[in-house]
Amino acid sequence: MKIVLQKFIADSGLCSRRQAEQLIREGKVLVNNKEAELGMKADTDDEVVVDGQAINTAPDKIYIKLNKPKGYTCTNRKFKHEKNIFDLVDVKDRLFAVGRLDKDSRGLVLLTNDGELTQKLTHPRFQHEKEYVIQLKSKEFPPNEKWFKDERVESIIKIFEKGIDIGEGDGVVIANEIAYIGDYKFKMVLTQGKKRQLRRMFKLLGYDILDLTRVRIGKVELGNLKEGKWERVSSYNA
Repeated sequence: MKIVLQKFIADSGLCSRRQAEQLIREGKVLVNNKEAELGMKADTDDEVVVDGQAINTAPDKIYIKLNKPKGYTCTNRKFKHEKNIFDLVDVKDRLFAVGRLDKDSRGLVLLTNDGELTQKLTHPRFQHEKEYVIQLKSKEFPPNEKWFKDERVESIIKIFEKGIDIGEGDGVVIANEIAYIGDYKFKMVLTQGKKRQLRRMFKLLGYDILDLTRVRIGKVELGNLKEGKWERVSSYNA
């Protein structure tokens, strides 16, 4: 059965559906030796070429969860002398990182060749939850944690639940859930994913983050997976 061309390309694992749409607009997709247009459909009987690369049949879907250590980048582009999360995973297939973490953060990253899933988990309109544990730098506070909790926690929670403008054109962001769990740590759930969002949110209130760990993306939890290790997830229903 023929499906929309950009979905066909995304299902191949080559790129996300949104990226496929852009490649079609740029005239970089051919279907049966003719330049493709948005709205076209294709199936495995068609010859589809994307930016010079032929797509034949959709590969088996791969879903991997990785516990990213600090100091690693989450990008398919590799640079000399820079540690990359894909160096930790022994898989030959081309994979994409879902829900990137900045170099100084750690925790759960999903890797997959499922372009459709990548779009669903990263596009803000799908509202998928990502859960984090954030530890603030305690040197900024007096040694009595009770003082910090009584004087500051309630204010932080109220501000983040209401929403805070982080600037740079990203506007107001909110914490969908937030709780203080002790030892200068907060547990937060977001459905937005702006660049360095949590660090920017706390910085606006005058706090620096000592440690930031993602523990859940949608239905997938980090669990007891050791840092730097990975394991396959049998399936993922976004």
